Amino acid sequence: MTQKEKLMKNLGLTSAEADEVLAYDKAVEQGKKTEYDLSKDQEKEVRKYRQADRAKPFVPDLKPRERKANEPKRELIETIKSALENAGISDISVTNVERQLDFTMDNVKYRIVLSAPRK
Repeated sequence: MTQKEKLMKNLGLTSAEADEVLAYDKAVEQGKKTEYDLSKDQEKEVRKYRQADRAKPFVPDLKPRERKANEPKRELIETIKSALENAGISDISVTNVERQLDFTMDNVKYRIVLSAPRK
């Protein structure tokens, strides 16, 4: 089955219309001007829109978040530290002033981690 017959069968074209479509396809493949090409003014407009500024992707400002000091937790860590010192424990280190306390008692290392779960 030739291309012309395929066009006639699949698209329901007449013999003359199929010849016209094939001639147009051949002209396009060879790079010839056709009646459907853009005019000079239209080509200028197309070029203008192709050169249009593209929207820049959004890049968030990645500044580190500033945390508010949690004074009640800080005071609680200090209270626990003073209670341990009063109990006779001397090797106490506050790793994080609002969260973690490490100490050694009877040659065993302990860690107290203070957390305040959200509501």
